[in-house]
Amino acid sequence: MKKNLTDYVNSKFIEAANRLKPKNDRRRIVVYVESYDDIFFWRSMLSRFEDDTRYFEILLPTRVGKLERGKKSAIMNMLSQRTGQYMIACVDADYDYLIQGVTPASKELISNPYIFHTYAYAIENLQCYAESLREVCVAVTLNDHSVFDCAEYLRQYSQAIFPLFVWSIWHYRRPEYRDFTISDFNKVIETGNFTIEKAEQIVQNIRRKVGQRIKQLQELHPDAKESYLALKEELKQMGVTPDTTYLYIQGHHLFDKVVMPMLKKVCEQLIRQRESEIRRQSHHYTQQRNELSCYQRSIGNIEFTLKKNLGYYRSVPVSRIQADLEAVMGKRCANE
Repeated sequence: MKKNLTDYVNSKFIEAANRLKPKNDRRRIVVYVESYDDIFFWRSMLSRFEDDTRYFEILLPTRVGKLERGKKSAIMNMLSQRTGQYMIACVDADYDYLIQGVTPASKELISNPYIFHTYAYAIENLQCYAESLREVCVAVTLNDHSVFDCAEYLRQYSQAIFPLFVWSIWHYRRPEYRDFTISDFNKVIETGNFTIEKAEQIVQNIRRKVGQRIKQLQELHPDAKESYLALKEELKQMGVTPDTTYLYIQGHHLFDKVVMPMLKKVCEQLIRQRESEIRRQSHHYTQQRNELSCYQRSIGNIEFTLKKNLGYYRSVPVSRIQADLEAVMGKRCANE
């Protein structure tokens, strides 16, 4: 295959280019991410490590002049021999962190110090950080009343799916993963049509479906009890707790099928509540019309607000990301 000039660019190349700059100029560090949506997140992670000696330039991976997306292309395009002090990659962990080296991609993820990952399944999971969802609702509706405990709902949802999630990782650490794929897992943990009034019933239904599927898997793998229990404890040590399982399931499923439907219902109720207050408190029709018009123009977009949610700074996975970055960036500073 004919190679492009960019195929020869690696960390040493960037380092050499940096040495051509005046001594006091900041050194450029190239950062590869998977998609456009990842740029904002990783910028928020990396900004604190910029100073008067270095800056980061976040890029999407390219090959033979074509834009590529996805972790596989990002890793295969320039990692193994190409990463280093001046070229790093920042990717979603997916299951690769939790399966601990079973696949080549997983092995690369956990062993290469210049590949940084989310620990959570994906950026979407962190955007849906449970303790920040009330703030998202307030940002969208400008109404700080509490009509539903989003964090508690996700905690109960996580507890309900945790036993089956362990089975999912158990399968992906073995050749039998086709017996129970991520798609199979997602079908079981679907919440269906969400309503605030039926939230408890939804969780109970999830528990029922999870129990049924676990029984089937136990029958399919009658000798798996010991390895299952050992994996369960290992996952807890890795940060997957029954209360936070939602952070480690497929990100798009969590965002689109669990959190967005919930936020839509919560925000709808908060908006109706605020509009009722305006109607009740207005002294005359003109004031009411003006206040309602002003309020409706101020209402935010739920999906946009959730994607720009920075509440994940309080999460454990982000603390671990920051610690990894600090370890490597600190080492680089000491060497320069």
